[in-house]
Amino acid sequence: MSASLLDQAAAAASGAAANTTTDAPTGDGQPAATVALTALATGPEWHAAAHRCAAIAAQHADAVDREARFPVEAFDALKGERLLSAMVPTAYGGAGLSLAEIGTICETLAQGCASTAMIYAMHQIQVACIDSHRGASAWQARLLAQLAEQQWLLASATSEETIGGNMRTSACSVELDGARFRIEKLAPTISYGAHADGILVTARRTADAAASDQLLIVALRADTQLERRGGWDAMGMRGTCSEGFRLVATGLAEQILATPFADIADQTMLPVSHTLWASVWTGIAIDAVNRAKAFFRAQARAKPGTMPPAGLRLAEAVGLLQMMQARLSVALDAARAAHQARNGATPADAPLAAMLGFASDMNTLKTSISATALQVVQQVLMICGMAGYKNGTPYSVGRHLRDLHSAPLMINNDRIAQNIASLLLAQRPAAPGRP
Repeated sequence: MSASLLDQAAAAASGAAANTTTDAPTGDGQPAATVALTALATGPEWHAAAHRCAAIAAQHADAVDREARFPVEAFDALKGERLLSAMVPTAYGGAGLSLAEIGTICETLAQGCASTAMIYAMHQIQVACIDSHRGASAWQARLLAQLAEQQWLLASATSEETIGGNMRTSACSVELDGARFRIEKLAPTISYGAHADGILVTARRTADAAASDQLLIVALRADTQLERRGGWDAMGMRGTCSEGFRLVATGLAEQILATPFADIADQTMLPVSHTLWASVWTGIAIDAVNRAKAFFRAQARAKPGTMPPAGLRLAEAVGLLQMMQARLSVALDAARAAHQARNGATPADAPLAAMLGFASDMNTLKTSISATALQVVQQVLMICGMAGYKNGTPYSVGRHLRDLHSAPLMINNDRIAQNIASLLLAQRPAAPGRP
């Protein structure tokens, strides 16, 4: 069934209808790189498309939060604008946008609805993992083409009931039977799992493998059973619908990425996660500061010739926001340099100090932005007072605060701080007078 689903892309190349599913695989084993797809235009158009989607997300953000429901309207708009394939290479029908450009989309969406932006970020993290580590796999190439054609939404299942949130270890293992696999996993959270078209699942390589010897598997909806084991009545990010599931998936062995998950996590998943999450949190803070500015201007108009008392707090909030934006810009430069270094040399050629330094930078990006964003919105609350505290006003920031309280918990900052300390301990200090 998995091959049949993916062969829709090949059918499109032969002139079949866009939504037609072939009954049998083509058997040619070639990536669907030549499928005639209408890709999202690059340049200013993707930016305008993101703003249109953010406006729709903002209209429904309060309802999504209140009802703890998936942001259907926003994702209908994202699919209509073909933004789910924005990071897919142009050869497979996507826009081929850079990490920085995807971060800008996340930041824009977050100003309308944080849950929408976080789901979008999580989806693009999975796309990045597949694209960066698919190697010469024809199946994975066809998957990217199919994602672009159908605007599929990808989720992930990296946590596990017996091990908690440590995604670098697994209890479950892959069962291989010839050319097919089976996986069963008890996941305490799979964000928007019930709404995803595919889920990337971590598991041990074999039943006898160490807990850290993991693989990453692409499980498609048609071949996946999800048994709900827990609800999602959370403090914030309520629209992510991060429920618990018992996941049982089957498929072709080709759906298992050849790269060990440890390498996928170090090289792609964690850096991209921290960068796009930081973009989301920055977008939330931007919207909050914009509300504070509007409140401040309203106060100034009410009493011409006087400085409203919130002026100093607003200046501090703007300064903190600018530091967040500068830190994010530095991280994007570091990610770009690390990507170029990996493409230009074998992993063995990369200096250990550089790899450790990059990992440390990505970790401090996450901890610093997640903490600072909360400080910014707390300042905004003090600026707007009861108008910010109450729901339903133009200056309300209760949802912003609740959503941002998830930021230090997504890969707990305490755990990351311990990892940063270990990385710093492993790094050799620079010689005096040298950077």
